[in-house]
Amino acid sequence: MNQRNKKNTINQTQYNQNESLKYQLNSTITGNHIINRFDKITEKQISNVLCFSHLRWNFVFQRPQHLLTRWAKDVNVYYFEEPEFTDQDTISLKEVKDGKVTILTPILKLGTSEKEVSKYSEILLLKFIKINQIKDFIAWYYTPMALTFTSNIKPTLTIYDCMDELSGFKGAHPNLTKYEMALMNISDVVFTGGHHLFEHKKHLHKNIYPFPSSIDQEHFESGIGLPDPKDQKHIPHPRAGFFGVIDERLDIDLLDKIARNMPDFHFIMIGPVIKIDPETLPRHANIHYLGQKKYEELPIYLANWDVAILPFAKNESTKFISPTKTPEYLAAGKPVISTSIHDVVKPYGESNLVQIADTEDEFAQALQNALVQSKDIAWQLKVTNMLKTNSWDITYDKMRTIVGKSLMQKDKIEDDLFQLNLDPKNNNSGLRELKNLSNGTI
Repeated sequence: MNQRNKKNTINQTQYNQNESLKYQLNSTITGNHIINRFDKITEKQISNVLCFSHLRWNFVFQRPQHLLTRWAKDVNVYYFEEPEFTDQDTISLKEVKDGKVTILTPILKLGTSEKEVSKYSEILLLKFIKINQIKDFIAWYYTPMALTFTSNIKPTLTIYDCMDELSGFKGAHPNLTKYEMALMNISDVVFTGGHHLFEHKKHLHKNIYPFPSSIDQEHFESGIGLPDPKDQKHIPHPRAGFFGVIDERLDIDLLDKIARNMPDFHFIMIGPVIKIDPETLPRHANIHYLGQKKYEELPIYLANWDVAILPFAKNESTKFISPTKTPEYLAAGKPVISTSIHDVVKPYGESNLVQIADTEDEFAQALQNALVQSKDIAWQLKVTNMLKTNSWDITYDKMRTIVGKSLMQKDKIEDDLFQLNLDPKNNNSGLRELKNLSNGTI
């Protein structure tokens, strides 16, 4: 090959590299909806998501389930739960498939010490990763306490989805805050479960983003027009309902006073009772505890209420929550009344989509107002317009885009800089040079 042809070949190769990188960076930098483009970049790097959670997969369908079932459409998802304990002398890992998600649960002997739990969990985890040849994976954390057994894994990217201020919850581990700081230090990306939590945590990480509760609108609209479930149809109207975990976040005293002051209203409480004594719950003829229901059943119960309520206490466990129930209730067309939880007040209360009430008198008035509000066409239109901008699909796509950007920044840019003969040591920011490239100035 003569020098001229050789030079042309080199130029063509350089051009192809430049064009390929432009394509990737245009997706990254322009801010367009580029999830499908990012798939072409990330699918070669990431084929697995390994999640570590303090929540049982089959307990309550919430944020982890919404996000990870969407991840599972594209990659293998493994959900590592906290151990279950048995009387038998065993150290094993239970594997259960739920659709495309694999739930992994260590099974250990009752009485195993905390130190041994971490030791055996690590052994089981590393063995599973080795046997299944899991490489190129994202480590997705919901609990910082998982660091006690994951220090020897080697993820391509580490994500901390901080959905709550867990240190404020009843029974929180005394070292949780210490482990959270450690997790912040090793994470490439941090998400928060609400705006208030974001404001509280943003100084702890340079790559942190707020993602408040989203909505599966079609699911919660699906019960509209369907007949009452058997265990609810005998309850008189008007009805005010709540579904979710019944724990220290519920304002028991407020519920008690409202039920006493509003004997004609019937209050329906759906969900498991945990971390509090069921005997402490208020008992009146117009309060009905229906127990836990499946996620698939909730829309039918909700559709047959008149009002939906969020009677949360104002304490450390609720200071930073962003209740998923708020948009879910609204999707079913129900007026909502909540105590002044920060991420409910902003934006729902300030937009007059949800009534805010903290005392029994305020709640009583709000309940009466709600019966009228449900027929308010202007309010219904505002709710409809708000819901258009909020869905778990949208949240997942935005998260996936951020993950794609972080992958490129961590694993891709240095390689591309090398290929393009750009020396990062001679530039304040290699990304600035790549932005110039994407704009056609290189």
